[in-house]
Amino acid sequence: MNHPSTRGPRLTRRRMILGGSLVGGALVVGYTATHPMAVAGALLSGGGVDPEPSAFGPYIRVAPDGAVTVVNRQQELGQGIHAGMAAMIAEELDADWSRVTVVTARSNFRAYGPQASVGSRSISTNWDLMRTAGAAARAMFVGAAAQRWQVPPRLLAVRDGVVSHQSSSRSATFAELLTDAARQTPPQRPTLKSVSDYRLIGTERVRRKDSAPKSTGAQIYTQDVRQPDLLIAMVAHSPRLGGKPARYDPSDARKVSGVVDVFAIETGVAVVAESTAAARRGRDALRVEWDDSAAERRSSPELVRYYHDLAAGRGDVSPSDFAMKGDAPETPFRGDVVEFAFDFPYLAHAPMETLDCVAAVRGWDVSITSGAHLPSIDQVQAALTARTIPGRVDLEVIPAGGSFGRRGVMSADYVVECVRIARRTNGRPVKMIWTREDEMMAGYFRPMSHHRLWVQMGDDGLPQRWRIHTVCQPLVPIGPNSQAIEGIDGSPYFATASTVDGKVFSPSFAVPPSFWRSVGHSHGGFVMEHVIDQLARRAGRDPAAYRRTFYERAGDKRRLALLDTLCRRAGWGEPLGGGWARGIAIHETYGTLVGQVAEVRLEHGRPRVRRVVAVADCGIAVAPDQIRAQMEGGIGFGLSAALFGAVTLRDGIVQQTNFDSYPVVRMSDMPAVETHIMPSADRPTGMGEPGVPPIAPAIANALLALTGHPTRSLPII
Repeated sequence: MNHPSTRGPRLTRRRMILGGSLVGGALVVGYTATHPMAVAGALLSGGGVDPEPSAFGPYIRVAPDGAVTVVNRQQELGQGIHAGMAAMIAEELDADWSRVTVVTARSNFRAYGPQASVGSRSISTNWDLMRTAGAAARAMFVGAAAQRWQVPPRLLAVRDGVVSHQSSSRSATFAELLTDAARQTPPQRPTLKSVSDYRLIGTERVRRKDSAPKSTGAQIYTQDVRQPDLLIAMVAHSPRLGGKPARYDPSDARKVSGVVDVFAIETGVAVVAESTAAARRGRDALRVEWDDSAAERRSSPELVRYYHDLAAGRGDVSPSDFAMKGDAPETPFRGDVVEFAFDFPYLAHAPMETLDCVAAVRGWDVSITSGAHLPSIDQVQAALTARTIPGRVDLEVIPAGGSFGRRGVMSADYVVECVRIARRTNGRPVKMIWTREDEMMAGYFRPMSHHRLWVQMGDDGLPQRWRIHTVCQPLVPIGPNSQAIEGIDGSPYFATASTVDGKVFSPSFAVPPSFWRSVGHSHGGFVMEHVIDQLARRAGRDPAAYRRTFYERAGDKRRLALLDTLCRRAGWGEPLGGGWARGIAIHETYGTLVGQVAEVRLEHGRPRVRRVVAVADCGIAVAPDQIRAQMEGGIGFGLSAALFGAVTLRDGIVQQTNFDSYPVVRMSDMPAVETHIMPSADRPTGMGEPGVPPIAPAIANALLALTGHPTRSLPII
């Protein structure tokens, strides 16, 4: 990893376009990937620092010894995508997997297009791009060997970084062909392998490339970055969400040894020091009066009542319609009508690495080192803050110790805060650090939500009409509040209904909402999966068989196949005994279909989950081991929210400050997880988020089977 304190000379545009020559040990040719937003993006975000020269475009570097480095334009936040990205290139390149490494790209729209790891789409959106890059590089090596040996390229084979001609027993490594390969014209439409020819993708060989440094502590995170003259900054934020500094007394803070400066910024009062300890002590010594005129002052029970009033049509927020199907929405419901209501709290992201960022502002130039989740957005926001242009912002992206959406805030709040401080330090770099308490009390949250549903039932025990009212803060300031109804809109359980209508109420106030792992699916999936189990119970039907009716009515072969596999693997219908019960949930998130069966019983009045059987249909399994890991991680994450997770307010002040008051699942709480992957040759989808939504309704459905009582709110208490 090249960090600001150790990296070599900055690369220029001219060095990148030097074709067919050796530059710094790497060869340069003109093969680059294009993006439909490239022109608009270049105008928006400029260039940033150019990628290192490479013979094979911006994503592949081949060293003189033949080792291959894959440049990952996505962010590695712990989800393990770097291995999948490398495997897609290595498969088509036929590189030696043991000699493939991965580095993270800097923020550069011109070279890489928009850089953002969102919606579990990193693998799917790079599927064609990375394979094409690998196939093009392979063709260049084959072309070099064909010219050297005067044989047709079709007679050559490549395996583990060696090109061979079987009939003449000649072979050459990538290292031996590297100079000649640079003289090849890269194909724009190289031939890709068929799935049947894959030797790497879909195998257990595709394992993480960062396990060793993470196990030994050698992995560099933002907290580990060291630079000459580096300052440390901490910010005192208002204890009440939405508060701003009114007046402050810096005198005691300035007396702390090591404190360099104290000043107000838009979000609080910054203390800049020579060390983390000095910055913390200086901040503790501050005396600040807060302006709470625009702050949130309500407590959680008041907000819940307000949401209930909105859903019932009593409030000051105008709704928007969604999921229109069939008759006009004002048509009265008749006959057997069942009503449901669910409440979901604010949730913190709580990644292991708290927010941090390193920034320096020197005139028009801004340099940033950060575990950025949305590098392209962060680059633009930093430029606006520093009053420069995005092309003068050099954003070095390094791995982050988790995010779950927290580092993916559109306002780039923590990056902007760091740049604001760096503007006041006369060119000295600043590392801004948030403590766990800062992140819990002053951060962004998954929005709380309330769902109210009315279902008109037919004589056959199936829904005839649905009406849904959802109350949830919007995550995007413009456009429809589509995230509020993710997992509800387009549900397969609407298949038997002639009418579906819904309304979304989008209140806006000082509590800052943000994307959270699986976003709206985290509550929308619970609503639909727990409602359908309750309807099955009313109809006297087995929950799995009841779901099958909807899938068959919709002609959904994919869900039917997954349901069959899930029931078989979980032993659905077989007796458990010992007070245990099974609960099932099946939900699609961002194109990936996941089914889970949880085995649950009550111990001392609390649910205990001992086993979860999960089945995933995520297209072709690029990295099966990582799919299993993400399923396990998603279940643990969702289990934390289901059993413990809640951020509550008292007079607008967050009551949870650390893991003692915001507990997460510990190893003793974690069930055994069995993951089964549906065979597929379809394009891959993602696995970072889809494992989260089904676990909470699976537990609630098991409790419904045990007790006969539905779960009306989370966490389950």
